[in-house]
Amino acid sequence: MRRHLVAAAVVTAAALSLAACGTTESASSGDTASPASKKITVTDATGTKVTLDGPATKVVGTEWSVLENLVQLGVDPVGASDVKGYNSYDTAEPLKSGTKDIGTRGEPSMDTIASLSPDLIVATTDLSASALKQLRKVAPVITVKSADAADQIGQMTKNLDMIAKATGTTAKATAIEKQLDTKIAEGKQKIADAGLTGSKIAFADAYVVSNQVTVRAYTSGSMLGAVNEELGLKNAWTLKGDGAYGLASTDVEGLTKLGDVQFAYEVNDADGDPFTDQLAKNSVWKSLPFVKDDKVHRLHDGIWMFGGPAAAESYIDAIVDTLTK
Repeated sequence: MRRHLVAAAVVTAAALSLAACGTTESASSGDTASPASKKITVTDATGTKVTLDGPATKVVGTEWSVLENLVQLGVDPVGASDVKGYNSYDTAEPLKSGTKDIGTRGEPSMDTIASLSPDLIVATTDLSASALKQLRKVAPVITVKSADAADQIGQMTKNLDMIAKATGTTAKATAIEKQLDTKIAEGKQKIADAGLTGSKIAFADAYVVSNQVTVRAYTSGSMLGAVNEELGLKNAWTLKGDGAYGLASTDVEGLTKLGDVQFAYEVNDADGDPFTDQLAKNSVWKSLPFVKDDKVHRLHDGIWMFGGPAAAESYIDAIVDTLTK
């Protein structure tokens, strides 16, 4: 199964570049961060109130989405889960060279994290309760909700805001969110100008187990599904997605129900491409209308489908350019 799958399931090329490597802003920046001597209290996704002595500066992130948020906010994590994987799958906001790898996203190394003496650990609700309990013995932990199929974009910005409050970078968060709104509006206009508003699109990825290809459908409840609809596109998937990530699974025969659509997908060279490898000679795949009409689009590597605003912007650039070229 592909490395980026989270649990059993789990938007850029022009990510907002915001200068400053620190976690607090000067008075001229307009940030509302408190002075370092003033305590900050954050209520996280678990309902836990976490009090910090001031804006966190030595931060560890256990999930790629929060790592992306931290880097975009100008906070270089001192520790990150699966650094190599992150730099392959989420290229919108690369980690600083030398960032300490703390282990896998599901099983971070407590000893490694403790050795970094962080003043904050940012985790998600995908991490087990036992792991979170252990982390809290090392340093203060804020936990963000990993995803919400009912409102992915809203959840994305809520997570960014929470991390920004804890790191004293609220002005940057506001600027990032405005930039995303602008990117969506610009992309929607380009789609409209190309006469593509209302066009059906099916976004997917795939993985191979025992030589069998499973196609993962990104329904309207997925992050990229939500972005597509913001751009004026119509989600072609009729499958019901899960409550967190809005994902569903099918096989190649299930693709026959899509009809004539634009089919876009994301894979990574690190894992191979099931659509061009395993399915290239598959008779069902070759018979699909969007395959025969050359409406299959592989987007570039490094767009993290479960990321924050930077990943969303990267996806918008890629999908709009692909559909309107």
